[in-house]
Amino acid sequence: MEKNKAILYMIFSVIAFGIMNAVVKYLTVFNVYQIVFFRSIGTLLFTIPLIIKYKIPILGNNKKLLFLRAFLGVISITCFFQSLNYLDVGTAVSLRYTSPIFAAIFALIFLKEKIKNIQWFLFVLAFCGVLLIKGFGENVNSIGLLLIFLSAIFLGLIFVVIRKIGTSENPLVIINYFMVMAFVFGGLMSINHWITPSSTEWILLISLGFFGYVGQLFMTKAFQSQETNIVAPLKYLEVIFTIIIGASWFGEVYNLWTLLGVLLILSGLVYNIYLKSGKVKNG
Repeated sequence: MEKNKAILYMIFSVIAFGIMNAVVKYLTVFNVYQIVFFRSIGTLLFTIPLIIKYKIPILGNNKKLLFLRAFLGVISITCFFQSLNYLDVGTAVSLRYTSPIFAAIFALIFLKEKIKNIQWFLFVLAFCGVLLIKGFGENVNSIGLLLIFLSAIFLGLIFVVIRKIGTSENPLVIINYFMVMAFVFGGLMSINHWITPSSTEWILLISLGFFGYVGQLFMTKAFQSQETNIVAPLKYLEVIFTIIIGASWFGEVYNLWTLLGVLLILSGLVYNIYLKSGKVKNG
């Protein structure tokens, strides 16, 4: 069933992105542009050989939409990493997951996808859960907030552009456009901020590309398969995976507010999927 397949794709995606975020957190000694640069290299090591192997037209069919998706992706990821210079990592990661709300709004405007009133409530419920999990510090930097919300807005636009592209493009081509642009941008911006990695850091930096590739591939497949407002809210699951990784890898401790946040997120997600499955007719 296409809907179940899309949901499974998105779960694989958020697991991969969750691991990637943990590696980025571990590599905070490096400038964000260098991290973007290495992430793109690691992913291109997969996309380019596969595109050549399967003889896929590397420039794709709809070059304008592909370029737009890549451009939006570079802006979103740059704003996200830049925000980490001003905000706590947890706060930044949490706030970025307002993107499904923006995605739903953009899908309503540009794709005419309908959203039930109860779904808006569920989006807000899930977002409240994110806020409970990470919380806010007493002094939240305004520049950091601006950067992270810009990242979320552009990420929401990305979801809609991928949906607009649909199945007309191979997922490898879509990812390759994004990574080539990130490679050029990250490489140029890293020139004056370069730090030579150790042997272990080389492996970790390259692994960013692997996990980024897996996450991007399955996210693209998910959005190509189903409506944006079904798939986009599943991005909230990445926060839960981040909590698990944070507790097991970094020894982070989570209190009852965190558990309540997880409950709110899961409630919002599960009931939203239940609504979209057609089992609930009114709302």
